[in-house]
Amino acid sequence: MISLWDSIAALASDPNLRWITLGCMLLGLSSGMIGCFAYLRRQSLMGDTIAHTALPGICVAFLLTGVKSLPVFMLGAVAAGILGTLAIRVITARSRIKADAAMGIVLSSFFGIGIVLLTMIQHSGDGSQSGLDKFLFGQAAAMVASDVSLMGGVSLVLAVVCALLFKEFKLLAFDPAFAKGAGFSVSLLDFLMQALVVTAVVAGIQAVGVVLVAALLITPAVSARFWTERLGRMVVLSGIFGMASGLLGAWISSQAHQLPTGPVSVLAAAAVFLVSVLFGSKRGLLTVRLTRRRARLNLQQASASSVKEAG
Repeated sequence: MISLWDSIAALASDPNLRWITLGCMLLGLSSGMIGCFAYLRRQSLMGDTIAHTALPGICVAFLLTGVKSLPVFMLGAVAAGILGTLAIRVITARSRIKADAAMGIVLSSFFGIGIVLLTMIQHSGDGSQSGLDKFLFGQAAAMVASDVSLMGGVSLVLAVVCALLFKEFKLLAFDPAFAKGAGFSVSLLDFLMQALVVTAVVAGIQAVGVVLVAALLITPAVSARFWTERLGRMVVLSGIFGMASGLLGAWISSQAHQLPTGPVSVLAAAAVFLVSVLFGSKRGLLTVRLTRRRARLNLQQASASSVKEAG
């Protein structure tokens, strides 16, 4: 049986696995950081919506070019994601439909269009369409060094931009009215945030797939919320949790055959979430229960001391 140290050494020595692991870790870092602001702004469904709207963009990009190229697919997915966000804005601005309902409408409509286009492509007889359906659930093992470099580079840029605009995004998340009064363009900041979410989702589509990529955007952020009340620490923790999920997903899938890296990374993020729910230092269920129990005991001891002093 292969020891833990041998499996880690094999992961570090294999060039292909090393590239995939690095790409998944950078993807988890950027998604976790950006996901914090989406979560705090109550736009958790936005990542899922953008991910599903990206599918028709990928299909249209393939139909126009006839080649399977990750940069081309990313451009098509970004264009479709922006179109989806604009559709949500139009629906909410010109009707009484709430944002969550508008997201649901856009998500289902675009995903339906994507499935129809994907089915048409698969029945077209074009040999180059083979493997296009992998974008539904992701296939990190099929990525080559150039794909991982592009995905990792985009993720790293997203993390840097998120760090540079931290104060502005903090104002946008907690007090947009104050941000507007302070001279910031709230609409521009909102557009930049949406653009970062779109790019983060698109960057992870090949590794995780359109169905699961939103999990890496929100789950680490929700997990980090159980450990701190400060936004800065939350963003850092969320990035660390995302990186750990990517690392665990790559490592576990490299040890077990037929296990895809993307879904395993999502399950790793879910495991981190469960641990945070139970043991989080600020909002964990067990931590809150122990704190209340300790406070009750202290109150009882103080009451008993007061009775003795009075006696």
